Formats: sequence, C-alpha cells, structure tokens
Amino acid sequence: MAELSFIHRFEAGEDQSLAPLLLLHGTGGDERDLLPLGRLVAPGAALLSPRGKVLEGGMPRFFRRLSEGVFDEADVARRAGELADFVAEAREAYGIGAPLALGFSNGANIAAAMLLLHPEALAGAVLLRPMVPLASPPDGDLSGKPILMISGAADPLIASENPARLARTFRERDADLTHETVDAGHGLCERDLLLMKSWMARS
Repeated sequence: MAELSFIHRFEAGEDQSLAPLLLLHGTGGDERDLLPLGRLVAPGAALLSPRGKVLEGGMPRFFRRLSEGVFDEADVARRAGELADFVAEAREAYGIGAPLALGFSNGANIAAAMLLLHPEALAGAVLLRPMVPLASPPDGDLSGKPILMISGAADPLIASENPARLARTFRERDADLTHETVDAGHGLCERDLLLMKSWMARS
C-alpha cells in the first residue's frame, strides 16, 4: 500500500473497463467498511477506500459537524479539497482513472461536496442517504456527470426536503442525475443494492 495523505485500502481491479470506486464510509466507519459493498455492486473494479480524518467521540468522519444535521461548512470545503488531493495522489500512485465515488451518509455528503467544489476529481457518484453539504454552493458545471442518489422514505435523520434540494442543485448544474427513494430508514436495504447494480450496469 502506498504511503498517501489518508490512511486507506486499495484493491487493484481485474476489469480495466470499469471505473475505480472511491468508497467513503459513514460516521464511525473506516477504510474496511465499504469494501464488501464495492465488490458486490462493481465486481472487478479497483477499490480505493480512505478513512476519514475527523474524529467525533472517537468515531472517524470526513468533516466536522456542529450538531446532528448541522455541518461546519468551512470544514466541509477544506476536507473536500483534501480528499480531492488524495484522489489525485492515489491516481498517480496506483495508475487508475478518475473514480466513481460510492458514499454512505457522511461519506455521501463529502462526495456531494466534492462534486460541487472539485467536480474534476470524480467520474460520478453513488450517494446513499445524502444531505445538502453546503447551503450556498458555488456555480459549477456537472454536464453529463452520472449521479445516483438513494434516499430512505422513513429516514429519521433526514427530512425529505433536504435530498430533494440537493437533487435540484445537481440538476441545475446539468448532472445526469437519478434520484430514487426506497422504503427504508437510514440503513441500507436490498432495494439499495438492486438499484446500484442496475444503475452501474447502465452507466
């Protein structure tokens, strides 16, 4: 494993036609958490999985929050830049192309921030249970960038208006957005897997 700016895991891909996946865990996860999910939804793809650098009560995250659902937006922007720099380092170290982010919860939120602030760093994204990461993101161009958002209809942590606003933000920037809502809470369900596999097969 190369010595890069984030603690991470990397698994080389067997199918070079597939975009590598940038796996971004939720609060309390680590660089191992989403590897099985990545293997499941994109067999043969290279997997790049960093550990968030921010600790909240000893639990890794990708950026600070002020309270539940209230983000430190200055930290969001700084950490999105750090992660974009890490992606550039990893691409050089491992000889991979621009990755498709696959993020859950806090990981989905930092991926959304990267799309809005550093769109060149990602080939696209799968955002599981995302929220709006920045109240007033800068204008940008996401023309044709494939994005899948999956929200939970019964998610106790996210009001339905929030991901709807994020979806509007992506559409205003001309992203190729698919936004699905599943009959679930904040945790993942079988329907999430089916939607991810189907979307990846088409993208």
